[in-house]
Parts: sequence; C-alpha cells; structure tokens
Amino acid sequence: MKRPAFLLWLAACAGLQTLPAQEAKPEPAGGHVFAWPFLEWQDMKPRGGTTKGSEVTLLSGAKDSWKRLQEPHLGKFERDRRAILAMAGSYRVSFDFTETLGLAENFKPTRPYFSWATEHVSMLEDRGEFISLQHSLVMYFKNDQGETEGPHVMKHWRQDWTWQDPELQVYQGDLIWKKTPNPSPAGRWTQAVFQVDDSPRYEVAGAWSHDGGLSTWRSDNCPRPLPRREHSIRQDYNVLEGIHEISITPNGWVHIQNNRKTRVDKDGSRHCLGAELGVDRYEEITTPELAPAFEAYWAKTHGYWKEVRDTWTGILKEKDHFAMKDTYDGKQLFMIHFDHAAKLEAGGNAEPEADRKHAKETIGHFLE
Repeated sequence: MKRPAFLLWLAACAGLQTLPAQEAKPEPAGGHVFAWPFLEWQDMKPRGGTTKGSEVTLLSGAKDSWKRLQEPHLGKFERDRRAILAMAGSYRVSFDFTETLGLAENFKPTRPYFSWATEHVSMLEDRGEFISLQHSLVMYFKNDQGETEGPHVMKHWRQDWTWQDPELQVYQGDLIWKKTPNPSPAGRWTQAVFQVDDSPRYEVAGAWSHDGGLSTWRSDNCPRPLPRREHSIRQDYNVLEGIHEISITPNGWVHIQNNRKTRVDKDGSRHCLGAELGVDRYEEITTPELAPAFEAYWAKTHGYWKEVRDTWTGILKEKDHFAMKDTYDGKQLFMIHFDHAAKLEAGGNAEPEADRKHAKETIGHFLE
C-alpha cells in the first residue's frame, strides 16, 4: 500500500470512531435497510472508509477470561471486576450506526455508518477498585497488488473504571467539562473514556448486572462530544447523549449505544434533533497477532504517554471545570502528541524530564 493511503488512514483514525471499512463485497440485486424498510436501499449504503485489511482468524471456543467470569460463588464486586478485565484482548472490531428518528419536518435520515479495525486492548493498571484499559489500533493492510503490509500501530482510546467514584467529569457542550458529584455511587462503577490524545471525552456511572450467564453494564444518560464520524459532516448539534450497554460474550464483548443528537445553546436550552442506534462488536482473533506490534510500540513510547496521563490527572483533580481549544497553531492536540511519540518510536532517546515538559506545555496550549 502506498504511504499516502496510510497517512489518510492515520488521519481518519484519530477520531474516536472513524476507522477503515471492510473490503467491499458484491452488491445484491436488492436489499432491506434495517430500521428504514421503505427507503431505497441504494440511497442508504453505509458510509465509512474503504481501506482493505488482511484476513483474520476468529478465536474458536471461549476466552479464558470468559470462563473465569462464569465461575460459581463469586461475590458481586469480584464478578464486576472480572467482567471489566474480560474486555482486554486482540479483536476484530466493527462499528455500526444508523439514525432511528428525526424531529425535523420532512426528515430524511443520513446514510448509516460502518467501519472496522483490528484492535488490541491491554490492561494498564489494576488496583482493585480501579482498572485502566488501553486500546490501540494494530492494522495490516492489503496494497493494490493484494500483498499484506504492516503492522501499523496507533494508540487509540482509553477507558478507566472506578468503583463507587464520588465525582464525574460531565461534558457540557462546546468543549467544556465540569466536575459534578456522582448522585448514586454505591455499588456502581464509573467508566471514564479518553480520546486518542488522552484528553477527556466523557465519564458516566452505571451498574453491572449478572444474570443467567449474561454480564451487562448499563450506564446512566451520558453527554459527550461528537465523534469524528459526525463532527466532520454535522454542524447542527453539539452534544451526543445516551445510554450505553456493554455485554461480555464468550469471544469478546458488545457495546450498544442508544444516542440522542442534541443542540445545547449558551443559555442552557436544549433541542433534540434526532436519535441513533450504535452497535460496536469486539470479536477475539488469533491471527494476525496484534500484541507483539503493540508491545514493541509501547516499549518505546509508554513513558511519554504516562506523562500525558499524569498531566491530565492533575488537571482533573485541581479544576472544577475547564474548556479546551479545538486547535492550537493550526494543529489538533493529537497531532502534536503523535509527532513526539513517533520520534520516540523511531529511536529517539527517552528523556523523562523533556517528556514531562513537552506533555505539560502541549496540553497547556489547548486549555482555555
């Protein structure tokens, strides 16, 4: 694959949800659009990337983490922990989104969205009542000659889980977050999600339930910024909010989103424009192997990314609220962090003090 195509993929992947789409298959003679059966299916073909990936081999049977989750006589807290830890692994991931309703007169839905990737999820920390999972894209591509190239590694998003967290960082719209007391922390976990550059995206509380072998975490309503798949095409709303459900399966997990597209004005008034349904599916794979490529990248860059995380930890602890700039000096935050990490990956010397200074100064440029 030519390098410009990889750079296009890299830029697209910087958004939380914009990832290369699976290789196109021959179109059937007719079709049915889920949730919109009376529209012409040709007009509702999914949008998304077109990069071709290598074949994958799905895991046969069940993961060991699934088997540990199913052990009898576990206490609720320990079963919750095992469900969270079961999300680690190497996956083929698919992202499917479709609008389900609109409130504009003569509403016409936008085309559904579909993309996919291969992604490694590793455990950064496990302190009992706090678990941190780092997602990283590890991609193999097929070039124009059908040859496989890669792996290409890019740090992706992160999720931190906290037991009975007393506070939440709640998104207010327009790149503003506010520290808010958790109204019902008892017996529940918060999930804090961070962007590819480790800046906050959203945090929400919810509870795990375990019934008949099904382990599901269901969140409260959660406001958050627009994902890249929407930010690049929609200007009519500024907050995506909704309910999350994460369910653990024998070979991975499924993340279901029931979202509302909302415009929040400066005076606090709210206007719902529509809703969408999203299904993100994580399926464990055995080939290609993703962990070695991630570990090689992380060995060279983890020190810098820790400085970035620690800087944000300090900001979130000290500030009751904060606002961010979308760009600084014509660049987005992830670009500057990724440039520095790329130098380390290419063989640059790790200098903790220089990394700390670079992380703090870079993030400081983006705080209002």
